[in-house]
Amino acid sequence: MRVAFIGLGVMGYPMAGHVQKSGTSVCVYNRTRKKAEEWCQEFGGEIADTPAEAAKNCDVVLVCVGNDDDVRQVVTGDEGALVGMNDNAILVDHTTASASLARELNSESISQGKRFLDAPVSGGQAGAENGVLTVMIGGNEETYIAAKPIIDTYSKFNKLLGPAGNGQLAKAANQICIAGVVEGLAEALNFAMKAGLNGEDLVETISKGAAGSWQMENRYQTMLSDEYEFGFAVDWMRKDLGIALEEARRNGVEMPLVEMVDKFYSEVQNNGGGRWDTSSLIQRLRNRTPDSH
Repeated sequence: MRVAFIGLGVMGYPMAGHVQKSGTSVCVYNRTRKKAEEWCQEFGGEIADTPAEAAKNCDVVLVCVGNDDDVRQVVTGDEGALVGMNDNAILVDHTTASASLARELNSESISQGKRFLDAPVSGGQAGAENGVLTVMIGGNEETYIAAKPIIDTYSKFNKLLGPAGNGQLAKAANQICIAGVVEGLAEALNFAMKAGLNGEDLVETISKGAAGSWQMENRYQTMLSDEYEFGFAVDWMRKDLGIALEEARRNGVEMPLVEMVDKFYSEVQNNGGGRWDTSSLIQRLRNRTPDSH
């Protein structure tokens, strides 16, 4: 089997590496060629100058880029991946994008004799590097079964959740959950510090009960230390929450908590924290005086 991987960012770079290490031949494309060259030095494989060239004669093409427009740029058009793919080959989009884009690409793929899965991931950079991502998938069951051996190389769990677009809807739900958990954790740790509790001792205790979460286990130390120069950026989270809010409006769903947390993240951005980790929500609380609200 021949595979192409398009987009070697903090997620795509290690994901593509897991595919190559599994014994599958991988050809990579990245807008910045230097990153593709670094990847080849580390893992082997081949480099292409365009997405179409990377996808040439491939059975599976994996995409992990920034947003809807980025996906369209690398998938459609004369130099897009769809042009180069084999007939009946599978395009798997791991980008967190809109459900409407997934449905659009599914139709476009079918019209060109190809197959499509929308397959956003959760687990962050560490999950990608360790090959333990969770993958939420929309598409056809036969297509999913055919692509699953490749997806398994960088995931601990993946599941088909319905037709094209459902993977992106599931990722929106995932980000909604995270938004609430991070804000709750930020408020709890800020409350604890202001009340004179030892943050380390507190988390060691409450993480064992119902309050425990991935965010608590993996972010409490850096939140207590006021460190945010790593991880999943606020800019990316706002993009994801924007997708969720737009879908909610389309479906007539109220999401007051998400609207509130999105506003809080905009405050972090305005204070220069757009590239900070999402756990930086606590920073806006720390900066407030009792009468600042």
